[in-house]
Amino acid sequence: MTKTFLPVILGTDANAYGLARSFNDLYNVKSLVVGTFLLKECQNSKILDFKIVKNLTNEQVFLKTMIEIGKEYKQKYDYLILLSCAEWYTNPIVNNMEKLKEYFILPFMNKEIKDKLEDKESFYKICDEYNLPYPKTFIVTKENKDNLNINLPYPLALKPSNSTLYSEVKFEGKEKSYKINNKEELNKVINQIFSSGYNGHIIVQDYIPGNDNTMYVLNCYSNKEGKVKMMCLGHCLLEEHTPYGIGNYRAIISTGDEKIYKIIQNFLEDIKYVGFSNFDLKYDYRDDTYKLFEINIRQGRSSYFTTAAGLNMAKYLVDDYILNKDEKTDYNYNNFLWLHTPIKVLKKYVYNKDVLNEALKLIKEKKYGYTLKNPKDNKIIRKFWINRIYNKDFKTYKLYPPKQERN
Repeated sequence: MTKTFLPVILGTDANAYGLARSFNDLYNVKSLVVGTFLLKECQNSKILDFKIVKNLTNEQVFLKTMIEIGKEYKQKYDYLILLSCAEWYTNPIVNNMEKLKEYFILPFMNKEIKDKLEDKESFYKICDEYNLPYPKTFIVTKENKDNLNINLPYPLALKPSNSTLYSEVKFEGKEKSYKINNKEELNKVINQIFSSGYNGHIIVQDYIPGNDNTMYVLNCYSNKEGKVKMMCLGHCLLEEHTPYGIGNYRAIISTGDEKIYKIIQNFLEDIKYVGFSNFDLKYDYRDDTYKLFEINIRQGRSSYFTTAAGLNMAKYLVDDYILNKDEKTDYNYNNFLWLHTPIKVLKKYVYNKDVLNEALKLIKEKKYGYTLKNPKDNKIIRKFWINRIYNKDFKTYKLYPPKQERN
């Protein structure tokens, strides 16, 4: 007898739509997306239903809502798969796994390991244990901020160690991460962050030079036994450069690298990681090494590039938890261009000609696609809003263009 299942996806952004589309592409199922408000990315869609809950990020509201959904939909489906598209949803899931597991499949790590991996300072300590390369790093605290001895040349990279705590504070000029050009700028930004009420530590790192196309992203899926079943490397062509959007990818070519796959697989399997993982890396031409920046305890917002490359993200979840399949590990080496921006923007702001030509070749061969442009979602009103989302980049990149650096 065929088992029925419902993906319950927390979030209503492009990440959520990409997950819902992955399930729909392969299994023709409609997902339920749940969030605090409905973003345009998930509006007027035929492939998903939605539920909007005010204050969903409040843990008590979250738990009450999830149990209500669990009770209602368990009467209609054999399985409910709970998935997160943001840290503010991942945290309450992991904090309440004992209460939620009665209703949902929960492909997540336990709280202890999750916290160690998500905090950048403790993640870099784990990198040291496993000999994973990352930029040379200094930790800034409230106690040592006035007596720093950072023996690295400028520019420096600066970012909060705890992104969840950082998301809760507001101040003028706030950015997701910073490029620091001198000591005065360093002191100013550190004092701004701590004065805002942020209570975590701050990471200051060796700045790795290079244009957007030196960035890479790696998506993985580890089954409930902690075995890696899918790995897909993406080569970034273009990033967003707004102050709080930097690091959000706008164009990725899926690719593969056996060395990176082996290093990360050994690490994930040794710590018995479970579920989706998403790594940000940057190629450092100075020592011919890919340096790790962070791990996300979920699929990244651009992760539909993995499905588009031929490794459907939903398949690995369903094989694992519903069909109980334990097949060989899939490693991507297929080239496919994933876009979240118009082709004209790509042509103007990808400065590396070799990389741009590779993208244009894939476009000519029709080996490209967009998460939000789905032939199954062909309502005129949806097409209008999705085109507006993408076309906003003409204005955005005019205001915040990528800076030219050596590749």
